[in-house]
Amino acid sequence: MCSSLKINNYLLGRNMDLFNEIKKEIIITPKNYLVNFKKLESINNHYAVIGIGMIQDNFPLYYDAINEYGLGFVALNFPYFCKYYKYKSKHINLAPFELGLYLLINFKSINEIKKIIKNINLCNIDFSKNLKNTPLHFMISDQKETIVIEPTLEGFKIYDNPFDILTNSPPFSYHKTNLLNYINLTNKDIKNNLNSSLNFTHYSHGMGAIGLPGDFSSTSRFIKGYFVKSFLDLSIDNILQSFKCLDSISMIKGCVQVNDLYEYTVYSSLYDLKKGILYYKTYLNPIIKSRNIYDYDIYSSFLINEKL
Repeated sequence: MCSSLKINNYLLGRNMDLFNEIKKEIIITPKNYLVNFKKLESINNHYAVIGIGMIQDNFPLYYDAINEYGLGFVALNFPYFCKYYKYKSKHINLAPFELGLYLLINFKSINEIKKIIKNINLCNIDFSKNLKNTPLHFMISDQKETIVIEPTLEGFKIYDNPFDILTNSPPFSYHKTNLLNYINLTNKDIKNNLNSSLNFTHYSHGMGAIGLPGDFSSTSRFIKGYFVKSFLDLSIDNILQSFKCLDSISMIKGCVQVNDLYEYTVYSSLYDLKKGILYYKTYLNPIIKSRNIYDYDIYSSFLINEKL
């Protein structure tokens, strides 16, 4: 499971929710690093990228990242509805784990991506015998707009996402329709609309949000995350408030059991699309730390990595 959202047009955040630990590190892919793809020619003159993921066989497998121009992506689990396809000639054939890096090293904006996105084909190619594909969909953002990319049984789908939020299955189209069930929610005190002749009044603040889901399902996290970010007070520290928003839809260890394990928010990340800064915290260390892509040699020809 996972959640991703964009706040105030330039802060792209995500919760990485898992029931087991994964390798995770901060990875900088410099402009001159040779990136090898399964079905495409290698590229070694491209945009620099910073994000969180793991390095496998010299390939940076990003879970979330941004490039030097403030284009960001997040990969989220998309079970039951995901489908990858056979190789197609005259297409940009990418393995699922290559998509995010390919977009970030080649494009500056969503507008540029939209011009080529229909030519992309997500091939059913595993990274290796021991590292199989995960069912994924993707949220891609810049400072102006957000899109969702979903490889589904019905075909390769691209959606404009004016809500700037994505969780997991079902598909984005369902979440978009489901949101209509909650358009009555408000952060204000409620009024008596039932019977104006009776002296009904609220007995507690916050009752305008009665009906707001509080469980950990993907559909509920979509609704709650959108509600919280819609009413977030950004007159104080935007970074702190953005992490508070992510906290509101995070998973607490013990509350979601998967067989004999518990799913929880392993880490939360937040990217400043304006400044190229990665902020992050982990489940066991809630202190917010940061890394700036421009503090590294982005013209290097070697991958740079640090422990998260």
